[in-house]
Amino acid sequence: MDKDQLREKISEKMKLIRVEYGYTQNQMAEVLGLSKKTLVQIEKERTLAGWTTVVAVCALFQDSEVLKGLLGDAPLEIPETIAHHQVERPRGKTMGGKVWWSVIAESEEFILQQNVLSKHFRIIDQSYHRWLSTFDEEEAKIRFEELSQK
Repeated sequence: MDKDQLREKISEKMKLIRVEYGYTQNQMAEVLGLSKKTLVQIEKERTLAGWTTVVAVCALFQDSEVLKGLLGDAPLEIPETIAHHQVERPRGKTMGGKVWWSVIAESEEFILQQNVLSKHFRIIDQSYHRWLSTFDEEEAKIRFEELSQK
């Protein structure tokens, strides 16, 4: 997934996210820092949400069931990974990947997973803390091997 694909996906679901939260178009526009006119254009699929709007939606509505159905259990992880090309550092605890993730490899300390929706990869430890997120499969496998050998 790249920026444009994510912009398309979020734009298509913008109205559903707004309705899920019970916001009027005026309220949603205010929350996102958009004009109502711009929000209406996005909701009618006449234009795509900009990148900063997509990031704001993923951050401000990360508990949205609509977003989770679209992007998985950690909606903010996807724009973060796209923006930085990969995210590497011990990070917040995840839910372990029981629903939106398939296990690619597992060692005593780490699990390499692929998101079934976005197709990006991540490495989590056995306590479910995220160590790496990337769309580069080869990089994910290399880092998994490096971490697993420590």
